[in-house]
This record gives sequence, structure tokens and C-alpha cells, in this order.
Amino acid sequence: MSKNIFLAGATGVIGSTLVKLLVDDGYTVFGSTRREDRADYLRALGAEPVVVDVFDREKLCDALIQIKPSAVVHQLTDLPRGLDPAQMAAAIARNARVRTEGTGNLIAAMLESGCESIVAQSIAWAYAPATKPYEEDAELDINAEGLRQVSVGGIVALEQQVLHTPQIHGAVLRYGHLYGPGTGTDQPSGASPLHVEAAAYAALLALRLNVRGVFNVAEENAEVTSEKARRVLGWVPELRLSHALSVQ
Repeated sequence: MSKNIFLAGATGVIGSTLVKLLVDDGYTVFGSTRREDRADYLRALGAEPVVVDVFDREKLCDALIQIKPSAVVHQLTDLPRGLDPAQMAAAIARNARVRTEGTGNLIAAMLESGCESIVAQSIAWAYAPATKPYEEDAELDINAEGLRQVSVGGIVALEQQVLHTPQIHGAVLRYGHLYGPGTGTDQPSGASPLHVEAAAYAALLALRLNVRGVFNVAEENAEVTSEKARRVLGWVPELRLSHALSVQ
């Protein structure tokens, strides 16, 4: 069976960490970037660069048909470094488009290439107000207003496509608030913090185990519970690049 992985968003803060983990685990990683000048960076990480825009459906389909990946990992976002408040309003709209139209193009390319498995990034702070901590079956905040409505709408569209497209075997990782290298903060922040390297490990474990469904992925907190990820994936929030995992 092919161990080719198409990693969409390979130069992002999670993606660049995940490249290293996947290569060390024996996968051949084809990492996407929109920018030609990032190709050498991906090669240095051990990935085969694929310069393609997720909004270019035809070129994306051609790339996946050639790669024939066994799985796709969707780590695409379009957010400013450090989540700069001055840029966030515009970024939220762009990010929602990535999650709606971009995810749709990825799914279409998967179907064209014969790939059935996808692991996709979501967020753990899109739940509707209810009793905490939120488990994965809690309702998402579809009645939100303003910028939150835009953000949650993008998440709903992404998850619907990943989890309910016929022929697609999908897993959604609802990540907490990231900290660590490349995120703009080295300290835990937000209601449900998550180190970027622990986030990348969750994607690796989901691939290894070929799971489907939704998983909260965050450090212990009062907002969300990640018990399912611990139990099913064998994930723990202390995982870092230096750790050797026992899950085979």
C-alpha cells in the first residue's frame, strides 16, 4: 500500500512540524505551498514540494492524480502570524473560504485520484453555549453572530464535507488554542491551550490508526474534554518532537 501523503498547508506552524514526524515515520510527504520560494524550505524538511493554490481545483486535481496519496492531511489556514488583531477581521473571512471552497476542492481532488482518507484541522472553540466541558457530540454555535458566525460557518462547512462525503473516510481534529514555535506565543493561552507539536502528533496518530470521526485535541481544561483522543488515539498533550511514540 502507498505511504504517499499529501499534506495541504505544509509550511504552516502545524504542517512544518508534521512533515518531520511523517518523514521520520516512513511516509513520503508531498507538501503543498502557494509560493515557489517556499519549495526549498519543504525540501529541507524532507518533503516533496507541490506548488499549488487550493483554490485552483484543476491544478490540485492534477497534482493528486499524479501523487496517488494514501491519505490527505488538511492543515490549511489563512491567518496572520501571532493572530494580529489588526488583521483578524479580513483573515477570518479568508480562512472561512479556505475551509469551505478550499476543502471542497481538496475533496474533489481526492475523489479524482482515488484517495479515500483525510485528516482535517478544525477548532475546539466553536461550540454553542452549553454545559462544559464540551464533548465532541455537543452542538456547534451555528447561531453565532458577526465574525464568529463567519468562523463557525467555515468550520461547519469543512466538517460536513470531511465527515459526510460519500466514499471519503474522514477524521476531524478540533484543536485548542495553539502555542509554541511559530505561533507567536511560547506560553499556553486561551481557554483550551495546545502546544503546536502535540497538535501535529494528533494528526500522525489519526493517520496511523486510520480513524474517522471528531476528536477534541487540547490540554486539560474546563472548556473541552480530550478524553476521546486519549482513549482512541493514545494521544497525550505532553507529546513533542523529541518523543518516540509507542503506538504502532
